[in-house]
Amino acid sequence: MKQGSPGRIAALIRHDIRLQLRDPAPLIVRTVMPLLLMGFMQPLFRTALRAEQVEGATGAEQAVPGMAVMFTFFLVNLVGFGVFREHGWKTWDRLRAGLARPGEVIAGRVVVPLGIAVLQLAVVFLAGGLLYDLRVSGAWPALVAVGAALALCVVMFGMALVSLCRTVSQLAVFANLAALLFAGLGGALTPLSALPDWARPLAPGVPSYWAMRGFTTVVIDGGGAGAVLLPVMVLLGFSAVFAAVTLTFFRFEDQKVSWS
Repeated sequence: MKQGSPGRIAALIRHDIRLQLRDPAPLIVRTVMPLLLMGFMQPLFRTALRAEQVEGATGAEQAVPGMAVMFTFFLVNLVGFGVFREHGWKTWDRLRAGLARPGEVIAGRVVVPLGIAVLQLAVVFLAGGLLYDLRVSGAWPALVAVGAALALCVVMFGMALVSLCRTVSQLAVFANLAALLFAGLGGALTPLSALPDWARPLAPGVPSYWAMRGFTTVVIDGGGAGAVLLPVMVLLGFSAVFAAVTLTFFRFEDQKVSWS
């Protein structure tokens, strides 16, 4: 019996889930690392936030969202490796020869990283509350909306890089560079108000800025769904741009170079 489009996408998703479960160590490390770094960053952020007259600040208000945003962008590598792995294993041509269309293959490669990004954000925020006394003064649904928009943006950015990079080494370099650049410009490593003068005009041009703005609005300012509407819409706009890049430059017949 021939599978329909949903069936083919589901088969690709099940395949990706099995591969992730075989070696969960990288995902565990990416989740544990931000929790460890929070302990070192929290005292610095406490001082910075109290200097800004944030009453009762513990530092977790910046440390938890900041590390969550930075390490979510490190998941870009995971998105790309899902494609480059197929080329390295010489199974990409088999996918091309199968019934799955290019759009279905892309959809199948997006779902699992998206789920992982959402799960990582949830674990980091919940653990941040338990370990570092993060107090969310606003509405949790608003926090979830910002996190979901950020996760989608990261995954689509990963697919855009896949479409533009020919080798897995190029992907790793650009993904790691972007994660660090976005963390610095976006306010993940310092409160947005403390950014250097030269960085402030550039900050709104990176998605991490809007993620941090949304998280800060909820965590510190007590905002609800209406207050984070602009950051969420901008993050979705970034996602749309990255999706357009993917659709424009992704070629099913391109041969990618994986690890040798």
